[in-house]
Amino acid sequence: MAENDVLSQMLDAWRDDVESVPFPQFSELLIPRQQVRRRAERRCTARPSVARVTNATQGTDA
Repeated sequence: MAENDVLSQMLDAWRDDVESVPFPQFSELLIPRQQVRRRAERRCTARPSVARVTNATQGTDA
């Protein structure tokens, strides 16, 4: 039982420590506008894929 008492005391001390830290209060959430890279915009435009897929499992007979 003594171990449980010690753990309870540690938990209570931890809670007191956590609750003593003030949580910041914000009147509004301010998120800075992200920069847009022009090159990335051009690459992400919708266009047909040019990737070619081959079936590597079907090879020539040995």
